[in-house]
Amino acid sequence: MQVETGVNLKPYNTFGLPAVARSLVRITRDADVRAVVDHPKLGRASKFVLGGGSNIVLTRDMPQVVLKIEVRGNRLVEEHEDAWIVEAGAGENWHEFVTWTLDHGWPGLENLGLIPGTVGAAPVQNIGAYGLELAQRFESLDAVDLVTGRSVNLSGASCGFGYRDSVFKHALAGRSVIMRVRFRLPRPWQPVLGYLDLERKIAQSGITAPSARQIFDWVCAIRRSKLSDPAVVGNAGSFFKNPLVTPEQCRDIIGRDPEVVHYPMADGRVKLAAGWLIDSCGWKGKTVGKAGVYEKQALVLVNRGDAIGSEVMTLARAIQESVYGKFGIRLELEPVVV
Repeated sequence: MQVETGVNLKPYNTFGLPAVARSLVRITRDADVRAVVDHPKLGRASKFVLGGGSNIVLTRDMPQVVLKIEVRGNRLVEEHEDAWIVEAGAGENWHEFVTWTLDHGWPGLENLGLIPGTVGAAPVQNIGAYGLELAQRFESLDAVDLVTGRSVNLSGASCGFGYRDSVFKHALAGRSVIMRVRFRLPRPWQPVLGYLDLERKIAQSGITAPSARQIFDWVCAIRRSKLSDPAVVGNAGSFFKNPLVTPEQCRDIIGRDPEVVHYPMADGRVKLAAGWLIDSCGWKGKTVGKAGVYEKQALVLVNRGDAIGSEVMTLARAIQESVYGKFGIRLELEPVVV
């Protein structure tokens, strides 16, 4: 185990925010985590798990021991009549992993293409897009306990998945390191097309029975048209969760603005489009310091050049207050603020 000190974290977060880690350890296998746990000084210190840095806002230097997850490797674990079970190391790039599954003829994750970040971060956030959530394809994961150093296997039930939520944001936050994740890809494959943007692609193209690769290409094209590429303009993807409200609350909001974008959910609640709420408050394209709201999608906050974390959070809080004042809805943040 090699401990690096005074590490600049700007290259390790997609927002490109400045911060320095007092100590950083690169994790490539379970034994690396156990070495940290058993270390006389690092073992007692607070830990921060860092994957692709695509869902964090760094507002200060990091006194914690930063565990940089670099576990690699993809493989087909099992093949059944009703599913393929595939596994990826937590340090693998998520989009590249989705591409790998399609290249090998194992569809099922195509709706989640081009989501930034690593495989290990995906269950933490229960990532989702275009009608599909990770929880619907999840099989199990391997993690290492940061207190005992023991390796554990967790099923979906143990992960407590919710909307952009999991047990790793609550009871297991800072207590475990995800090492490998397995996915159950159903056979025979059935496309997930019940999303407005995909329905528009079907209508425009005339392709009524798209392949998994076609859906993947559509999803990537839609995301590129709406979202800023972190390699070009720093950002953390969607900055706010789409709020879930009761039908009564939705009717009240429609009374204030009949054009509000909303989607009925299977559980009876209604999902509101956070980007539309923010845009309705006039924030699209606005800037606070060096942090701004993306011109093409108000749900995305961007780094306009050398922004610092406090500027991003000042902007985020101003947007929250603005939306609350107009609609009575308190937007929740998607990224982890450190």
